[in-house]
Amino acid sequence: MKPLKFLGLALALVLAACSPPAEKAPEAPGRTKIVFATDWVAQAELGGFYQALATGEYEKRGLDVTIRPGGSGSNVPQLLASGAVDMGVGSNSFIVMNMVQEGVPVTAVAAIMQKDPQVILAHPGQGIDDLADLKGHPILLSDGSITAFWVWLKAKYGFTDDQVRKYTFNSAPFLADKRSAQQGYVTSEPYTLEKNAGLKPVVFLLADNGYPGYATMILANNKLLKDNPAAVRAFIEASAAGWKSYLHGDAAPGDALIRKDNPEMPQDVLDQAREKMVRYGLVDGGEAAAAGIGVMNDARWAEFFQIATAQGIYPKDMDYKQASSLDFVGKPK
Repeated sequence: MKPLKFLGLALALVLAACSPPAEKAPEAPGRTKIVFATDWVAQAELGGFYQALATGEYEKRGLDVTIRPGGSGSNVPQLLASGAVDMGVGSNSFIVMNMVQEGVPVTAVAAIMQKDPQVILAHPGQGIDDLADLKGHPILLSDGSITAFWVWLKAKYGFTDDQVRKYTFNSAPFLADKRSAQQGYVTSEPYTLEKNAGLKPVVFLLADNGYPGYATMILANNKLLKDNPAAVRAFIEASAAGWKSYLHGDAAPGDALIRKDNPEMPQDVLDQAREKMVRYGLVDGGEAAAAGIGVMNDARWAEFFQIATAQGIYPKDMDYKQASSLDFVGKPK
């Protein structure tokens, strides 16, 4: 599953200023062309976007959408800032706040995942019954995670940096040490560990333990927001319809496009990820159950910002409200 990354956002500004806009395919007659960059390879965690494309939700709203898959070197903020794409996926709330800090002209306009799917995994039978029990245990984290959700874990549970071990998205070190824990996604690593290694890990979903961040946010270039807000609204509405269909309808059209873009993706991995997204209410649980898929609110952004500033990640006078626009999604009731 994709790593959490803090990418060279300052470089994005240089590219935006010094590079000519990337050449794009012509718009289909009568439709607005939108190139949408994802933050990882095609997978179920992006399935609603593929479903919307496959079932014509974008087209019926006057959009001509192309999905540009990501990968290990993906830098969606850079692509947006340079004009190479029109919209894209923001993996987590830290990436969005980082754009504000660096002055990148990009805004989060919807949060597809109300819960960040980030988990910490531990070995069973080690007396680890909640996250607090991991104090003093080695925890395998990627470089990006150390400046992301690890900040929250330290603040809430008193974890210390000497617990950190480097995670390279290979679970062998975790499997070799029963005292250790590792990061993952609830939709991915628990299943693959059980399938490939016969280990059913203890799973702690950070969101269910108070972590306030959003995930899989829809980002838009500020120029598009200014010049064509109707297209942004149409994209969000179509994507929400795609997600509802993908999670609760016939997911076959979306899965077919996912496997076209990513032929190595097994169907069983897609199926179990979709089931986990439904079970944990990642997309349409919480506030989204009442206000609709994609909803965001200022209270959660403020809480997230306060946690990050308390740990020195951002200056306290930074205007965190520049990170998001609440104009395009429903309001909690």
